[in-house]
Amino acid sequence: MLACGSSTRVPRPTAPAIEALAHRICGAVGREYPNKIVHALGSDADVAPPRVLTPAFFGCYDWHSAMHGHWALARLCRTDPDARFVGQARAVLDASLTRDKLGAELGYLSHPDRAGFEIPYGIGWLLTLHRELAEWDDVDAQRWRGNLEPLAKLGAERMQRYLERLPFPVRTGEHSQTAFGVSLFFDWATGERRAAVADQVRRLYLTDRDGPLHLEPSGYDFLSPCLGEADLVGRVLPPDDFARWLSQFLPTIPAGGDASWLEPAHCPDRSDGKLVHLDGLNASRAWMLHGIAGALPAGDGRRAALFSAAAVHEAAAVAALDNDHYAAAHWLGTFVVYLATRPGL
Repeated sequence: MLACGSSTRVPRPTAPAIEALAHRICGAVGREYPNKIVHALGSDADVAPPRVLTPAFFGCYDWHSAMHGHWALARLCRTDPDARFVGQARAVLDASLTRDKLGAELGYLSHPDRAGFEIPYGIGWLLTLHRELAEWDDVDAQRWRGNLEPLAKLGAERMQRYLERLPFPVRTGEHSQTAFGVSLFFDWATGERRAAVADQVRRLYLTDRDGPLHLEPSGYDFLSPCLGEADLVGRVLPPDDFARWLSQFLPTIPAGGDASWLEPAHCPDRSDGKLVHLDGLNASRAWMLHGIAGALPAGDGRRAALFSAAAVHEAAAVAALDNDHYAAAHWLGTFVVYLATRPGL
């Protein structure tokens, strides 16, 4: 069953809606065109269709969407193993996550001109897929995880190098945002690596103050720069320390009250691939608000305002699932799955 931790009742995706969502994702991950590739050419020999360049993650319009589409299927199968869509979803995963296909993916990413490929967003989702498979007590999942292991190892090394070399965070609301990609990396990491990621997070963000939440969103945001940062910092600081840091960074969060302090975004044209990002923003804001509230001490008065704002954003995100246009259909469902199943909490 899908799980939700919140103090406020909000509309949840129904079982038929989740089934339709799973079927849509299954179709998208195997759909090669339209396709947007970020691919450096060294010669004519580098010209090839997506299914040849990256044979496991060629669908869903772009590599990172294919990656988190596969994660969403694994997550849905793991959290609702008796659902009617599970057979189809497992077949899709089995067809993609083969040793040969993932070996070709490793070869593609290992090219010296691709050291920054999909850093940090797509590689963060790669590690999230690896984490999902590693935590899933299932024979097939463990086989898929083993096949994915070399690619995840390379991805983790590149994320670590990215963090260590980064002089300042990237504070955008799109794919290059440092905070969200690193939050996925942190959730994947364990032991000394997690401690090293936490050290870098403190270096990059601990002195920040007066985050410009009033300037959000930008027109193409699907991630909140300010909430994404706070959600990440809440992972690495003890609750009391985080409460003090949050007062410094986002001093306008009210104590108690309703959700009016942060209104959901409205997408004016859901057929526009950039403007429809705003529907995803409502989903990511909701899970970030939950994460921030959960990282605060239990008695902190701001938790009510955070949960209330999360509820109205979650309702807006679920309502956007009725958009069948491929501009949204190739990726938005993943954000709702991430929100509904709370893997980052």
